[in-house]
Amino acid sequence: MPELLGINHLTLSTTDLDRLVTYYTELLGATLAFERAATPSDPRIAVIDVGGDDHLMIAETATAPTTDLDPLNRAGWGLRVGTYAQLCEVREQILGAGWPVGEIETLPTQWTMTARDPDGRPVDVRAHRPGTPSPPATAG
Repeated sequence: MPELLGINHLTLSTTDLDRLVTYYTELLGATLAFERAATPSDPRIAVIDVGGDDHLMIAETATAPTTDLDPLNRAGWGLRVGTYAQLCEVREQILGAGWPVGEIETLPTQWTMTARDPDGRPVDVRAHRPGTPSPPATAG
C-alpha cells in the first residue's frame, strides 16, 4: 500500500479572493502559486503555497464562509511556523495589521494561537515545541 505524505491542499471559500490572498501572502508569508479566472462552470481560484508541498486553494464564491470553531473550540485547521519566536512575530504582524488574534497558548507538544482571517474564519497558527532531553543515566 502506498504511504501517505501529508495533506496536498485545503480549499477555502471567500467572497473577496484578492483580500484573502493578500492576508495569507503578505501577512502570513505564503506564496501565490497561481490564479485562474472564473469560467462559466468554475469559480475564480488562487492557489497559495504555505510551505513544503502544502497549499491553500481559495475559491471565490457568492456565499460567505462559516466562521464557527470546531467541537474542540479551535479553528479545526492550522498553519505551522518553525519556532516560538516566529509565532510571536506572526502574532505581532497580525495585530499590527488590525486583524484579530488570540493569545499564544502552550499545549503539550505545541504553542498555538487562533487568528481570524478577513472573512472571520478561524485559523490556528502553531509552532512545535522542542523535545525535552532525556534525563541523565544514573549508576545503579
